Amino acid sequence: MSAIIKSEMISRRKALSLMGLAAAFGLAAAPTVLTVSDAEAQTTAAPTAAAPTAAAPTAGMERRHGRRAARHERRQERRMARTERRQERRIARTERRQVRRTGTASGTGTTTGAATTTGTGK
Repeated sequence: MSAIIKSEMISRRKALSLMGLAAAFGLAAAPTVLTVSDAEAQTTAAPTAAAPTAAAPTAGMERRHGRRAARHERRQERRMARTERRQERRIARTERRQVRRTGTASGTGTTTGAATTTGTGK
């Protein structure tokens, strides 16, 4: 009696596995069923439309290239602004350091590092 009951039981893991296999098989079989059509083959004697060439891009390609160029320009502007901000921070940091060391700001020149301290205040 218990052998019959155990053979009829199925775990959730097995059930989900079977459902996954069924879904995968359905997805694999669907494109093959959908690709079959009754359309006739085109003849090569009279092509109806010429393919777009590199000399005459379509309107969609022009829009895409325009968006791409604008994106590159914005990116370059962000990079330049970031570089300028970084340079300004470095200059301001150097000036603050110079004021702390000597008591006067001497411009944006570099120091030789002779008057460095280890941070022990008096």
